[in-house]
Amino acid sequence: MFWEVIKTIIFGIVEGITEWLPVSSTGHLILLKELLGSLRTDEFWEMFEVLIQLGAIIAIIVIYFDKLNPFAKNKPQAETDKSIRLWVKVIVSCIPAAVIGLLFDDLIDKYFFNSTTVAITLILYGVLFIVVENMHGKKSFKYKELDKLPYKTAFGIGLFQVLSLIPGTSRSGATILGGMILGANRTVSAEFTFFLAIPVMFGASLLKIIKFNFNFSFFEIIILLLGMVVSFIVSFLSIKFLLSYIKRNSFKIFGFYRIALGIVVLIYFNFIR
Repeated sequence: MFWEVIKTIIFGIVEGITEWLPVSSTGHLILLKELLGSLRTDEFWEMFEVLIQLGAIIAIIVIYFDKLNPFAKNKPQAETDKSIRLWVKVIVSCIPAAVIGLLFDDLIDKYFFNSTTVAITLILYGVLFIVVENMHGKKSFKYKELDKLPYKTAFGIGLFQVLSLIPGTSRSGATILGGMILGANRTVSAEFTFFLAIPVMFGASLLKIIKFNFNFSFFEIIILLLGMVVSFIVSFLSIKFLLSYIKRNSFKIFGFYRIALGIVVLIYFNFIR
């Protein structure tokens, strides 16, 4: 039991860090699960993944509650309008991934959920981060405020989010790259990515929760809640770190990290395991 508690904390920490940094939480969890072993049954592991993702989402809601909430009593009308426009952009942006995900979720899991795909996408998008940053250089981004982001650009970022349905791509990585390519600066791209996660991950989590009977022991429920809390705390800190980091730095370091991790995954699962 003690080792399962330690593993739960480690998994929660890794999820909290990698869900928001553009480095692929899936790639990290696959590798970590291989090294540490899974938690209990396959059904329990699936539920565990759902709840640590929910912990990560709650961190976003807590940090940006005022910005996201259009119904606050003392909120000026201008800020209320901004919140409403933000939610409309998020919904518009979520449409492509929602449609493709519902239609092809089983096929994607069947054919792409493997270590080779994860390794390739880690490396590919790592290279893209470096290329995009190099191409941009010191040029100014077109959209420097989230409220100025056009609806058509939000939809375009949503099309990039479809790419993240392939494991290892990283949802945040795909949408941040998409935002930058379409003219949004690093902060706008990152924040919009955070907000996109709310309906996407809540929806995916809800669908998975419906599949389960939630017939778990008291200890298993404690493990699930512990993982969720750890993921929430670490996500909160990771989001604050990322927003502070990108004000002074580019995403190149994440590109190099993805390439290194992809090589490790490729070597481990094809030559060492």
